Amino acid sequence: MDGPGSVTEVSTRLRFRRFLGARVRATRRYLNEVATVGPDDPYAASFFYFGSRAALLAPQGVIYNERYLSIGDETMIGPNVCITAGISAEQEMLRAPVVTIGRKCVIGRGSHIIGHWSIELGDEIQTGPYVYITDQNHSYESPDQPVGWQTPTEAEVRIGSGSWLGANVVILPGTVLGRNTTVAAGAIVRGTFPDHVVLGGVPAKVLRHFTVDGGWQAGPPQ
Repeated sequence: MDGPGSVTEVSTRLRFRRFLGARVRATRRYLNEVATVGPDDPYAASFFYFGSRAALLAPQGVIYNERYLSIGDETMIGPNVCITAGISAEQEMLRAPVVTIGRKCVIGRGSHIIGHWSIELGDEIQTGPYVYITDQNHSYESPDQPVGWQTPTEAEVRIGSGSWLGANVVILPGTVLGRNTTVAAGAIVRGTFPDHVVLGGVPAKVLRHFTVDGGWQAGPPQ
């Protein structure tokens, strides 16, 4: 007779685990499909703009103050992406929209777009996972007051159409990127950069640039 811990019992438990695991995964896929937000869902009407064929994939991250968020046509926001305007859902902002994401963009999973003044992404921008974009920074002018309690500073952010931001890129306040900019994974970016460059490093610098006559060349434009 097969007792506890026997080969038969272990085999039965393994088959049950596999069966149950498959059902759990199938249920999760179904729930995520149902929870994906499209332009025809009532929730989409709460946004400043929610474009045709756009989608917020599930599970969604923290999203609030939707009336200040604009999502372009055919843009896909990946799972666990956080998009916010201000610091609470009740906050009245000074402009609308605060965060604008253009057409045919893809925002990678786990990314954060945290707006307080103005963040504007052009069309056909793609990001890797866990990209962080913000237009507000903590200030530290007072040596006696905790940094977190000091008045933050804000500066608008603009990212040119056709750009690619690699995984874990951080875009700081005041950054302006030109069209078709490539930002290497892990870069921390602040400043104004021209079209058609490759950025990388901490802080990010121009690693390559494109010219009509010479094609891609090392270093920044002269």
